Amino acid sequence: MKSHFILVDVLVLLALLGPSQWVAMGSSHCELHNEERVRPHSVTITEFGAVGDGVTLNTKAFQNAIFYLNSFADKGGAKLFVPAGRWLTGSFDLISHLTLWLDKGAVILGSTNTEDWPIVDPLPSYGRGRELPGGRHQSLIFGRNLTDVVITGENGTIDGQGSMWWERFRNKTLDYTRPHLVELMNSTGVVISNLTFLNSPFWTIHPVYCSQVIVQKVTIRAPLDSPNTDGIDPDSSDDVCIEDCYISTGDDVIAIKSGWDEYGISYGRPSKKIIIRRLFGETHSSGIAIGSEMSGGVSYVHAEDIVFFNSTAGIRIKTSPGRGGYVRNIFISNVTMANVSVAIRFTGLYGEHPDESYDPNELPKIERITFKDIRGENITVAGLMEGIEGDNFINICLYNITLSVNSMSPWNCSNVQGYSSLVSPQTCKPLEESIFPDHSTECYHLSSVSSQGHRIRNKGARLLSWWTYL
Repeated sequence: MKSHFILVDVLVLLALLGPSQWVAMGSSHCELHNEERVRPHSVTITEFGAVGDGVTLNTKAFQNAIFYLNSFADKGGAKLFVPAGRWLTGSFDLISHLTLWLDKGAVILGSTNTEDWPIVDPLPSYGRGRELPGGRHQSLIFGRNLTDVVITGENGTIDGQGSMWWERFRNKTLDYTRPHLVELMNSTGVVISNLTFLNSPFWTIHPVYCSQVIVQKVTIRAPLDSPNTDGIDPDSSDDVCIEDCYISTGDDVIAIKSGWDEYGISYGRPSKKIIIRRLFGETHSSGIAIGSEMSGGVSYVHAEDIVFFNSTAGIRIKTSPGRGGYVRNIFISNVTMANVSVAIRFTGLYGEHPDESYDPNELPKIERITFKDIRGENITVAGLMEGIEGDNFINICLYNITLSVNSMSPWNCSNVQGYSSLVSPQTCKPLEESIFPDHSTECYHLSSVSSQGHRIRNKGARLLSWWTYL
């Protein structure tokens, strides 16, 4: 079987299925954006001397425009309009009650001069830069302690021009941790939508210590060999909605995080109440990852209507002794995979610590993880599920999963415990005991599913017979 398929066939089929076939669980915070925020004041970036030739540095123009618009923050807010053109800039800060609007054909370009990306303090839940001790470069678009921030437009583009950063990472010539493309800290009421994000130096969209975040209808792309170019990384954040996105990057499509070892434990802010739906992804890493930085805890994650293709792992939980924290109450359903090396992976010995001060006796608690309605073609290994000796990952539940697997050993499990029903190929011994009739209450979000007369809900399975492989 060949290793790629024509993605356009999948997109056409999804359109044919129609919206009624893609009903996701309700969530009020996923609907906040439906009425466009009307800002009574608006300016265009050219009014502040910006030149969209792709060469002129416009950092001062962005900074001055936003400084001017700050005077309207308590008067209904304001919009900064970026027209068609190529607008080169260094890092700039957003303000509350602001809409940054990129018109069709507008491209914000990140400067390739490291001096245009200031150094800021490390996140308190990480204790240091993620890559190097000390500070880190500020993201291209940055904000902290904000309320009501919208980054949107008519499918404009934000391009981090990250190749220079990737080469410095590979050559080990970085002085500080690379910058994200967009980072918002300690902010509430964030909407990012209808845009394309390209070539982030590091993680692409990083809401950290945020609440009420919507990321919708965005495309994120970076070369598949670009280092650590995660798509969307909710970090110690709650009430997050990610939907209708296409992401193809060099690292995790979605990575849910909550701090690193003793710093994350001390900071103690979990990621919780996260919804992910209608997501297409391709990566040399994982489609949906939790961790490895999860020391503040991760819970109540619901993901559904997902397609991953040409990827190393579909769903992965990463942790390590010393992390502490927990991952619990996770429900992932209606997933379709093609050409994926490992469909479901748990890594209990991931390693990577900020310093030598972590406590190896701080063990993570991984429990009540449910995978339901999953289909896959050309899967190498169904599951590689490795917990931690003396710290089993428990109540792992697999329901209605059918994978076409190439390996003679489709499941490899250690230090895990759980249940399964309707799984093919047959799962590993620690997960063999049936969910029904005795264990459905131990499986997160499965207690209402009857073992009698259950109708298969996985529409993604319809796609598999139609994919055309090259």
